[in-house]
Amino acid sequence: MLMANDIHVSTILFSLFILPSFFLHSTDGAATYNVLSYGAKSDGATDNSAAFLKAWSAVCAQSDAAVTMYVPSGSFLLHPTMFTGPCKSKSTVVQIDGNLVASSDYNLYEAAGYWLKFKNVQGLTFEGGQLDAKGSALWECKAQKTNCPDGARSLVFNDAKDIKLKGFTSLNSELFNIVIDTSSNVQVDGLNIQSAATSPNTDGIHVEQSSGVTITNTYIKTGDDCISIGQGTQNLWIEKVTCGPGHGISIGSLGKSANEAGVQNVTVKNVAFSGTTNGLRIKSWERSSNGFAKQILFDGATMDNVKNPIIIDQHYCPHNEGCPTENSGVKISNVVYKNINGTSATQVAVDFSCSASAPCQGISMANVQLTYKGQPAKSSCEHAFGSATGTMVPSSCLQSSSSSNRRLMAFVSNN
Repeated sequence: MLMANDIHVSTILFSLFILPSFFLHSTDGAATYNVLSYGAKSDGATDNSAAFLKAWSAVCAQSDAAVTMYVPSGSFLLHPTMFTGPCKSKSTVVQIDGNLVASSDYNLYEAAGYWLKFKNVQGLTFEGGQLDAKGSALWECKAQKTNCPDGARSLVFNDAKDIKLKGFTSLNSELFNIVIDTSSNVQVDGLNIQSAATSPNTDGIHVEQSSGVTITNTYIKTGDDCISIGQGTQNLWIEKVTCGPGHGISIGSLGKSANEAGVQNVTVKNVAFSGTTNGLRIKSWERSSNGFAKQILFDGATMDNVKNPIIIDQHYCPHNEGCPTENSGVKISNVVYKNINGTSATQVAVDFSCSASAPCQGISMANVQLTYKGQPAKSSCEHAFGSATGTMVPSSCLQSSSSSNRRLMAFVSNN
């Protein structure tokens, strides 16, 4: 039986060893700030935006070599929240063991256009846990009505540098799940992204105006592009990504405006598509533009019942509404497709529909094997120049061009 003094000692020991983990503790020498100590409630109903921003402010003010903002187990409701830098520490970690959830009232997020945003941060690692944007109510609205709000992007990075996104799940985004914009040196690894196949504009990962981004070991199921690559993207590496359902990995759409930055030096390796609308796609609007897409390498892809396994579409106009009538001015060049196999859900598995005024130049294909209903699929080419080697199923329809081939061989030899 515990005596009064024993109880008193136990209480003191509990305070010394248990309570500090609720407030401020240290892990591997890094100062750690628990959002609970700043008023956060893990009940899934209380808006924790203010509490999270207080915790972020405390973390951001620390000049320690490494500092962590910790979200423990539980369900934490957040309204639109922007975490701004720069922070004093060279290494800041947002470690999530619980779930971040949005409100099902999508009108709360319309004005901001985002759910969670990190702006002007450097040296940040965002890892673990689950983000549930509760977007299904908005999807239903868009399916039944015409006056619905656009919605919010789930997790946005603007003007960020040296970022790591690791091992978390993004669910039910209203719009794009993850946006990397005007940022550099971003590593994305081990994510699980899921939105319904019928959810509109829920791109898994969107990269734009950014350089040095890598996306690896990630599973994406969504209602739009698994990965979309916008203007101004360069030095992008994608590897070991599984996509389906969704619209595939898409460069573009490009050329919506006359003056925009181009896309260059993109590598996509060892990816898999299952039941997607597209596999490897480049798309541009039929408008005059100084945009471009060049030095693109697609190396190693498996297609399982994909409608358009390989496609360049320079006549892009979704829903055939308000389509322009000009030729696309986007210049597509030095694009390599190799080691691609699997099944097409349509007879035309390779479709190069390029611009009459800016033909595709330097297209290379090697070791492509795509079938349709157990038979060789077909290819279709329009204003597409390049060469093919090795096994080709379907047979190549590319037109030869000595000048484009010389540029292509220079690109291939450097990769």
